[in-house]
Amino acid sequence: MTLALFDLDNTLLAGDSDYLWGRFLVSRGIVDPIYYERENQRFYDEYKAGELDIYEFLAFSLRPLAQHDLATLSAWREQFIEERILPLVTPAARELVAQHRTQGHRLVIITATNRFVTEPIAELLGVDELIATDPELVNGRYSGQVAGTPCFREGKVTRLQAWLTAHGEHLEGSWFYSDSHNDLPLLELVDHPVAVDPDDTLADHASLRSWPIISLR
Repeated sequence: MTLALFDLDNTLLAGDSDYLWGRFLVSRGIVDPIYYERENQRFYDEYKAGELDIYEFLAFSLRPLAQHDLATLSAWREQFIEERILPLVTPAARELVAQHRTQGHRLVIITATNRFVTEPIAELLGVDELIATDPELVNGRYSGQVAGTPCFREGKVTRLQAWLTAHGEHLEGSWFYSDSHNDLPLLELVDHPVAVDPDDTLADHASLRSWPIISLR
C-alpha cells in the first residue's frame, strides 16, 4: 500500500506541540516558570538551528511526566489539546490528510515529539498510525527515560524502517510532508518529498531538488 507520511509539528499543525506542551506546563504552575521557560526556548531554538542534542532535550521534556501519575497527566493533556492544539489544526491540513485517505493511502504521522503528547493529536487528525518518540513506562508510571530510538533526524529513518518491517510495508510510491531540515534524511528516502511551510534551509534544499513547496497555513 502507498504510504503518506506526515511530520506533525509546524507541518500538519500550525505550531509545535512539544514546545507548546512546555508552555502549558508553565502556565499551570506545574513546573518552575523561569527555569522551564528558558530551557524550553533554548531547546526549541537549537532544534530550529539543527543543533539539538535529542537526549539532553528528552531528559528535560520527559521529567514532568515522571513526576505525576497517569490520571493527572491525562487530565492536563485533555485541557492542553482543547486550549492549545485545536486552534492549530487548519482546514488545509485536514484536507491534505483527506486527499490521501481518499486515494487509499496508508496514513502515518511520524514525529520526534513524544507519544504521550502526540497520540491524541493523531486521533484528532484521523490518522491511525503514529510513529513517535516513546517515553518509557515502568509499572504504570513514566520513568522520565526514553524507550528505544528517539524518532528524530536519522532516528526517524531507523524507526520507520522497523515499522515497515513489522507491518510488511514498503516505500515504493511513498510521500512525506515536513517543514524542517531536520527531516532531510527521511525526505531524501521517499519517492515524493514535499516541503510544507519550510524553514529556510529546507526551502533552499527543496528548490535545488525541485521538490514541491506548499503551505497549509
